[in-house]
Formats: sequence, C-alpha cells, structure tokens
Amino acid sequence: MKLPLRVAVFGPESTGKTALAARLAAHFGEPWAPEHVREYWDRAGGRIGPADLDAIARGQLALEEDAAARASRVVFCDTELLTCTLWNDLLFPGACPPWVRAEAERRARNYALYLHCVDDLPFAPDPQRCFPGAEERSRAAARWREALVSRALPRVDITGPGADRERGAVAAVERLLAELATR
Repeated sequence: MKLPLRVAVFGPESTGKTALAARLAAHFGEPWAPEHVREYWDRAGGRIGPADLDAIARGQLALEEDAAARASRVVFCDTELLTCTLWNDLLFPGACPPWVRAEAERRARNYALYLHCVDDLPFAPDPQRCFPGAEERSRAAARWREALVSRALPRVDITGPGADRERGAVAAVERLLAELATR
C-alpha cells in the first residue's frame, strides 16, 4: 500500500463523521481533510445547485491532496468523491459531472479503509442537513452502505455513541497500520 494510507470517514449525514475525523487525526498526530461542501455552502449563502457540483468536487480533491501531502502514515478524509456522487444523485439527479463519477470510482480503490459510520445516533439538526425523518435517514443509510458493499470496498462499521465510535475507529486504524508494518 502506498503511504500515506487514506482512510475515509464515510456515511450519511448526522453520523458523527466530522467529529470522528478530527479526533482520529488528533489521536494519530496526522492531518485530516474536512468536508469542502460545508465551507462552500456558507460562502454561497446556502444556495447550491447543479452548476456548483464541479467546483465542490474539485475543492474536496484539493483539501484531500493537501492533507495527504502533510501526512506521514495516514490521512483521514471527512468525505470523498464517492460521497459527492451519492449527494449529487440524491439532490440533483442526472447533474453529477461525468468526470466526478469516473474519478470517484477510480479513487475509491485507493482508500485503505472506509470507516462506515452507521446511522445509530440521534439526528442533530443543522441548516445543511436534508433528511431529519427516520424513514429518509434509513433510506440514505442503506444507500451509503450499498455504495461500499457493491464495490467490495474495505470497511469497518463504526457504531455507538461518541466514545464507542472513537474506540472502534482507533482500533480499526491501528489494525490497518499494524498490517502495513508486517509487510
């Protein structure tokens, strides 16, 4: 595996991804790439449309590559292009730029691990979140899980409240790093 290892913190909204990515980065003393669309949304005054999808994807790639350039062993990604395509398809059907979809498929194979944040936390309201209802959240969770399963991507399900999530994620990354050390 090529260093730094890329670990995607993956899952639908309101599953603790951002907090987990930041805590993992602090725990391992490595950088993390935040979710670009949050900043983009704020700059756009909460108005995002199909014409913004290209810039959002390019911004996400830039954040990830910047963090990877500063990493020695591992970089944590609060989101990645596969997530961008899932949101593009949900919010703007048919508008996902073809290069984003192709690049998402190519890059998905480069992640050493997907920490799949399961939808078992209470919904935390946020102006950027779309699906507060239980049924909507369940459909989104199934869609995110299927994205990993259908591609046979390496994943560990991360469950439970904050401390449990962090322990599970730390253990998964430690196993990944130990595996690398034995090669």
